[in-house]
Amino acid sequence: MGFRLPGIRKASFSANQASSKAVDVEKGYLAVYVGEKMRRFVIPVSYLNKPSFQDLLSQAEEEFGYHHPNGGLTIPCSEDVFQHITSLLN
Repeated sequence: MGFRLPGIRKASFSANQASSKAVDVEKGYLAVYVGEKMRRFVIPVSYLNKPSFQDLLSQAEEEFGYHHPNGGLTIPCSEDVFQHITSLLN
């Protein structure tokens, strides 16, 4: 199965949501896509103020610009690195 990190919510998709890509995100959270498989995570917006997360956002800007076709931010790192960084933010 997997493990949970406090503060990060793995997105759950129903058949209708996956096909339409219309997945709601709770207020105070945002969707990010990470890794080669573009795994979706829902994270607290408070992470945006953290220096280590801002470094990831700068890398995302350099690699992808401001166009994010998945509807959420695309973070250019492996899932392991992302989970490690976000675990330090909790």
